[in-house]
Amino acid sequence: MDTELYVRPVAAASSVKKKINWYLWGTLFLIPEIVFFIIFLWVPIIKGVFYSFYNIDFVDGNHFIGLANYLSIFQDELLLISVKNTLYYMALGIVIGFWVPPLIAIAVSELKWFQGGARIIGYLPSAIPAIVLYGMWQWFYDAVGPINSLLQTLGLPQLQFFSPKLAMGSIVLLETWQSFGAATLIYIAAIVGIPRDIYEAAEIDGASVWQRIRYITLPSIRTLMLLLLLLQVITTSQGFQAQLSMTDGGPNNATLTYLLWLNHTAFRDLDFGKASAMGSLMFFVLILLSVLYNLLQRRGDKA
Repeated sequence: MDTELYVRPVAAASSVKKKINWYLWGTLFLIPEIVFFIIFLWVPIIKGVFYSFYNIDFVDGNHFIGLANYLSIFQDELLLISVKNTLYYMALGIVIGFWVPPLIAIAVSELKWFQGGARIIGYLPSAIPAIVLYGMWQWFYDAVGPINSLLQTLGLPQLQFFSPKLAMGSIVLLETWQSFGAATLIYIAAIVGIPRDIYEAAEIDGASVWQRIRYITLPSIRTLMLLLLLLQVITTSQGFQAQLSMTDGGPNNATLTYLLWLNHTAFRDLDFGKASAMGSLMFFVLILLSVLYNLLQRRGDKA
């Protein structure tokens, strides 16, 4: 009896020692990544906030100017234009692009054959490099490109895709085409995780395809849709790459988003202090959106 009482504490101590060793080795493997994360992410962020209170001058040196950069932002007429365009871009992304992946995922999940091929075909646009993508869509949108040529063949008027009214919608359309594949695979994975017994029971009860989608599929992926919606809002709020490549913010600032304005301020106007202030403002807005995203994600995990 005494031997058993002695062996148990020894075994418990050995187990605790093994756990400590595992955590220690895990921490050692994480240290390089943590160091790189701090050096290449947090140090630039902190420096950006610091430089937002300075007039950056590479010749005469930096000078502390307090909140002057922030006041310059709010006094600039481009602030309202860029914020308005950014919100418009985000809204178009939701109206045009957000609903495409779940609809395609549901359609693919209802296929009896060719599901694997449909997934591969849907993901292919995401594998196209950005420079090839923008060059290809520049050709699509050209006055003598395939889209306008088809419209002319059908006797319809040609479209000026880069006019002030259509430019932002044209950009959202090409980005939707490029990125819907990855989101579609996420939705398909969620739909595959729904127990098949529920669908079989619904079919036995005489439920139609629409009824299965409405009462089983959509409620099951509702939390995922909300999370991806918020993630899309965060992503589109930082949109500038397509606008820079396709229109450079034109015509007449119709596609000038906030981040593109920041890019122009830093690398075209060489006003790095003001650009740092703009980045700091956007950083705090994105923090709020990220906190909201994490709260919704935790709620989804508990559900």
